Amino acid sequence: MKSTPLSLIAGTVALAAVTGFAALNAPGEAGTPVAKAASRLPVERSSLLCPSPGGSDLAETTYTSFTPAGAGDGEAGTAELKPAVPVAADDEDAKDAKDAKDAKDKKDGKKEKTASDKPVLSLKEPGKPVTADTSASDAPALIGTATGRQAPGWAAQQTTVVSAGSARGLLGVSCGAPDTDFWFPGASTAEKRQDYIHLTNPDDDAAVADIELYGPEGSLTSDVGDGITVPPRSSVPLLLSTLTGDAVDDVTVHVTTREGRVGAAVKVAEEEAGSDWLTASADPTGTLVMPGIPADATSVRLVAFAPGEDDADVKVQLLGKNAPFSPAGNDTLHIKSHMTASVDLKDVTRGEPGSLRLSPVAGKATPVVAALRVVRGSGDKQEIAYIPATEPVGGRAGVADNRAKSSVLSLTAPGATAEVKVTASAGSEGGEQTVKTYTVKGGTTLDVTPEEPSGLKGSYALTVETESGGPVHAARTLTVSKGGVKTFTVQTLPNDGGTVDVPTVTQDLSVLED
Repeated sequence: MKSTPLSLIAGTVALAAVTGFAALNAPGEAGTPVAKAASRLPVERSSLLCPSPGGSDLAETTYTSFTPAGAGDGEAGTAELKPAVPVAADDEDAKDAKDAKDAKDKKDGKKEKTASDKPVLSLKEPGKPVTADTSASDAPALIGTATGRQAPGWAAQQTTVVSAGSARGLLGVSCGAPDTDFWFPGASTAEKRQDYIHLTNPDDDAAVADIELYGPEGSLTSDVGDGITVPPRSSVPLLLSTLTGDAVDDVTVHVTTREGRVGAAVKVAEEEAGSDWLTASADPTGTLVMPGIPADATSVRLVAFAPGEDDADVKVQLLGKNAPFSPAGNDTLHIKSHMTASVDLKDVTRGEPGSLRLSPVAGKATPVVAALRVVRGSGDKQEIAYIPATEPVGGRAGVADNRAKSSVLSLTAPGATAEVKVTASAGSEGGEQTVKTYTVKGGTTLDVTPEEPSGLKGSYALTVETESGGPVHAARTLTVSKGGVKTFTVQTLPNDGGTVDVPTVTQDLSVLED
């Protein structure tokens, strides 16, 4: 019997880790492995990308990094956020010279030391967040990697305060994992908006991305959205209005990669309304939940898109404090295929916290994506934030950079009643963690002010774990008052991906050798 190449064995085992089943030999053959139920094990490596917060001399940005205590075992590992490499897009000669030098250094086995080799933030231990600040207007995007015990559930938050100007407001974004496919309903190419899509490449080879834009009448004409190169370990911001000649209020942005992978987020700045980050919607599906609409929201706008070949008819429901109900006059929404639909729900919460659920009408589940534009205040005191559709918390989810008397956690159970455990970590500068369990009644939204760590100094992280019952969706609202304006930002809490299914296969691989 010939020896099986190690690469083939590794590939088969990797496939088993994804599918939960492996078979290296034909059924019934001697030495056939027995695939048992998959075990849930901590991941050993995580990647996160933070977009560049820069663009204003009046911006103050805080980065926070956190891994839940006891989430993993094995080696201690590291968790670091490093600057992306600056790209001089307007200096082709310099770029060509740098590329040639990099190629030669790679051939010679050399690695040039750059500013990107020095971490902006290094996490010392699970269970306690660390922070760093910058006021640089040209602060770069950050590329992060966590290994060992630091990897499972690793989270990073980027929070920026812009005190004045057209982009004033509180901008928050949970740094996301790289991927190959993103949907952003709720963007705009209108004159009153300055929406930038930030693409960040974490890898050592260039990524190539395509950007498609869809308005209420369908695809927007664009000659420059295809084949966008994102250099290795670099970030590229693109003003959406420069990708098309059409000025449209409600746009859905679709980002895909034909080579490599990227992180993606849209930075929104709206005249007289403030600014914030719009992150990607959950993948297209028939039922979506957008949790965490503040009780004092003065305006809520729903933007949705059906990416398939079929139109979608969805039921619109607010999961309120006591029961679900449909907004008057907007109980359903028709979404034409490849056309962005929107509806103004006004002050739909009417002084109570809520979450929005979209579900199929008459049982026909057509996949859709969606997001909410939420306004608090009015006139020159208003501020905006965005809530994309998000996946359930699942086993565990988390969010960093919570501050004393400034955070509200929204918990929504769209189906059966659920029990959730909420852990407030130790503070970044001192304090002991606290743990509290909440019951979320089915079909409702529960807003809670987290029980802060005892003796809190600095900021803290929140970890939400589903203990029993139905699925739970969650979001955190952070509010900072500036000049009489309640500036705020909302981050959803999808499952942190800190564990993976790994099948148990019983076979001594030595039987495959000669």
